[in-house]
Amino acid sequence: MSARQGIIGTREPPEACDDGNTTSNDGCDSSCALEPGWSCPVNGRACQAAGCGDNIVAGAEECEDGNVIVRDGCDSDCRLEQGYKCPVIGRPCSHTTCGDAVTEGTEQCDDGNNNTGDGCSPLCMTEPRCANGICEATCGDGVMLPGSTAEECDDGNPRAHDGCSPACRLEPGFVCQSIEQEPPDLVRLPIVYRDFRGYDLPATAPLPQGHIDFQNKNGAETGIVKNLLNASGKPDYAKEGVPSTTTHGAATFAQWFVDTDLVNRPVVAELSLQRQPNGSYLYDNAAFFPLDDLGWVAAGLEPLRSDSGTPIRQRNFSFTSETRYWFEYKGTEVLEFRGDDDVWVFVNRILALDMGGIHGASTGTVNLSAQAARLGLSVGGIYEVAVFQAERHTTGSSYRLTLNNFASRRTQCRMLCGDGRVDAGEQCDDGVNDGGYGQCARGCVLGPRCGDHTIQTGSGEECDDGNSQDRDGCSATCKLEIG
Repeated sequence: MSARQGIIGTREPPEACDDGNTTSNDGCDSSCALEPGWSCPVNGRACQAAGCGDNIVAGAEECEDGNVIVRDGCDSDCRLEQGYKCPVIGRPCSHTTCGDAVTEGTEQCDDGNNNTGDGCSPLCMTEPRCANGICEATCGDGVMLPGSTAEECDDGNPRAHDGCSPACRLEPGFVCQSIEQEPPDLVRLPIVYRDFRGYDLPATAPLPQGHIDFQNKNGAETGIVKNLLNASGKPDYAKEGVPSTTTHGAATFAQWFVDTDLVNRPVVAELSLQRQPNGSYLYDNAAFFPLDDLGWVAAGLEPLRSDSGTPIRQRNFSFTSETRYWFEYKGTEVLEFRGDDDVWVFVNRILALDMGGIHGASTGTVNLSAQAARLGLSVGGIYEVAVFQAERHTTGSSYRLTLNNFASRRTQCRMLCGDGRVDAGEQCDDGVNDGGYGQCARGCVLGPRCGDHTIQTGSGEECDDGNSQDRDGCSATCKLEIG
């Protein structure tokens, strides 16, 4: 280390900056020249972005669309907004397209499909990968496993400069804490709906006749699915060669929970569960029609049908849904469900509840401790719950989902900026940070001042050569020198 690198606060002419290293592309290059778009006001400390909106991506900035307007994809701090990508500097941002097999913008992953439980959710969020109570530590999935030291933090995204790095390591300038003891009021689960046409609809080029398992037959029926999910995390048909009162074979059942051209239309959404006083999470809808204006109806290829409710409304029947979540088993969980028609619940990929067939609203309960041995559950293990549902006949649609213990631990970080103390990664912190002349600005970076390469005549500056030296034409107080 050179003398100039080891002594913070010294600067040798003709240095314009000195961040304590000889690395380029970090604001201060290897010859101590200031790089465009950066500000390096404090010797020996890391440089930061000079300002959002200058069309130069620097420091903690993730994007630059040439403005500081919010809700246009790139916010006023030049950080990406959820659901956006900003690939071209100085140009407007655009929405990401989850499912196009290209990971970009705020997407954590994109495997090009609408499947859940395969490591990448239909919302392009990383999912835990668990088997027999043991999960892989997957950085960015928002889950920290009990007893694991593989991650220092996990805030549910792979982005830098938010307290938890893309490698799930703590970043300076933030305080991060587990929120295990403070679960959220609302949990949103990715859910995939697949819309079908009822069997009473004739073939219309290029569409075949409506699906034979929908709007056809009636009656409760258990035993439709096998006891274990298949390798793709889907239910397998169990009645091949066995009489079934409401289904018509493995080939047609295999279309229920996978995207099938000309047979179903997938719709990706979120299911919001509210936290209850007892700590569980509940979604309860006695009129469950999530696709009224979507799917085949929106395409004009299926009619709405009359519901039997009061008042009678026109609804889109004939659809399936699939959702999952992961939980730490504590031995006290009791999960409750209601649905019409079919509802199947798998815990640790094993069938835990079978409410199959076409029927009115039926309820079911899964007491996990009573089934722990059969389901292979051990206290402290992380397990998957997968819920598959189908609405197959007119006359009502109901869905209730009560779940417990979302995630084991996750990390929530907040900036230390504003606490009145200069922490690692901050240039300054006066507790106010309003950016007055010679004061600290938002983000704990130094505001307008003598030495920032900009002449602030309103603050009495006559010159500004970007340094704090005298006898070089512009004094350390930004006054012109004579002679």
